[in-house]
Amino acid sequence: MLERYLVESPHRPEDCDLLMHDVLAMGYLFNFDWGCKSGVHTGWAVIEAENEAQARLVVPPMVRKDARVVKVVRYGPEDFKETPEASER
Repeated sequence: MLERYLVESPHRPEDCDLLMHDVLAMGYLFNFDWGCKSGVHTGWAVIEAENEAQARLVVPPMVRKDARVVKVVRYGPEDFKETPEASER
């Protein structure tokens, strides 16, 4: 079963062009949102993968060691039970 992972890929400003070309060549450019034009040199993507190691592979090798990969879960209303404390608010 595939899990969801948030992939955060920080990089140096001088590496932007090379990184973008690498991500494009790997086929993942449009999976990422980028903060570079705001001065935050980081890309973010939510990826479905079998495990953290597989999710990390969307990041080019030049910055892969600096990437942060976090397993994420989307909750719905059915995931929460009413508690006595909640009903008193």
